[in-house]
This record gives sequence, structure tokens and C-alpha cells, in this order.
Amino acid sequence: MNRKTGTATARLKQDYLRLKKDPVPYVQAEPVPSNILEWHYVVKGPENTPYEGGFYHGKLVFPGEFPFQPPSIYMTTPNGRFKVNTKLCLSISDFHPDTWNPAWSVSTILIGLLSFMIESSSALGAINTPDYEKKIYAAQSLEYNLRDKLFCELFPDTVATIKKELERRKELEKQARHRSTTSEGMSMNRDQQQMDQSPLHSALTNIAMFVGLAVFAFAVKYVLRSIATQEYVQQ
Repeated sequence: MNRKTGTATARLKQDYLRLKKDPVPYVQAEPVPSNILEWHYVVKGPENTPYEGGFYHGKLVFPGEFPFQPPSIYMTTPNGRFKVNTKLCLSISDFHPDTWNPAWSVSTILIGLLSFMIESSSALGAINTPDYEKKIYAAQSLEYNLRDKLFCELFPDTVATIKKELERRKELEKQARHRSTTSEGMSMNRDQQQMDQSPLHSALTNIAMFVGLAVFAFAVKYVLRSIATQEYVQQ
């Protein structure tokens, strides 16, 4: 380990302890166990934003010169705000080393990322999509992240939360289907009852009964006539 990397490692360990002591709202971050220069983060979509209900995974790649040089910032979960797996051009990223302040910590970076995410400012790596698309991405983000092995390893508590939420959604869908089926059955019964009670249905029923009686009377009359004919012939 050279001197520069040693400085970066020491600073990142210090930032990690601070982050654990004073967490950033809506954001978690963990270094890769085998490489402290690579951190992964997960943003929980804030309430009253198009990202609500979503979880967004990304990574920070720190240079050996950190904290004197800024990190690269990526987001890997489709989100509707940033291109995925693409360096993001933010004032806190390596796209702007001239504006970087060595006093800024990992917490500062995460706060800045979240702030930029919920704004509508344009930048290299940012995209503009309507809110309804962002909400679709938010709903899809849960299952998407569960397919990422490293995400599951680094954020087990978030994984448990996601699985619980997916189970809740399945139960709600099941209840909705049951209500829909019950409602359709009741509607069919109601329509049948209304049909049975309609004037047209009553009229058709009466006509059918009249025709049936007429046919029965004709049959009886025919039988009686046949019997009378036979008796006459026998005489």
C-alpha cells in the first residue's frame, strides 16, 4: 500500500465510523469488504417524490488520492433520473475536481447525490422522464435489486424490508383479485334478477305459459277426438 492509498484508506475508515454514528437520511452505504476504495450505496425513495417506495443501488469509486480528489459516482438501478452504470457529472464527482473540497466526506457526497436526484437539474448522465415513469421504476426497483448478489450481501436489512414489501404487494393483489371475482359474480346475479323482474321478461314468461297451455289443450282435445272416433267405428 503506497502512501496516497494509505491516506485514502485511513480517511474512508474515519468517514465510515462517522456515517454509522450519524446516518444520512434515506441513504445507506457500505464499502466492499475486499476493497475500501469501492463503496456501494442504496437510496430509499423519499416520501412525496416520484421515487417513493423505490430502492436505488449505486456505487462510489474513490481514487487513491482521496480526499484530495473526488470519487466517481454511478447508479445501477433503473430510476428515470440517471443513466445506469454511467459516471454522473455532479459537483461532488470526479467530473469537477476543480470544485472539490477535501473536507467533504462520504456523508457529504451522499447528501449531495440525494439532493440532486430529487431535483430536476440537468447534467451529464442525468435524464428527464415524466413522473409516472419514475413511479414505475420505483415499483420495479425492489425485484431488480434482489437479483444483484452484491447488493444482497451488503444490505441484508434492506433485502429483508424489500422481501416483506413484495409479500405485502402480493397479498394486496390476491385480495383485489378476490374482490373482483366476487364483484363480477354479484353483478351477474344482480343482472339476472333485474332481467327476471323486467316487464319484457314477465311478458315473455306469460306468453310462454299461454303457448304451453294452448298446446296442452290442443293435445287433450286431439286425444279425446281420437277416442270418440274409435268408439264410433266400433259401434
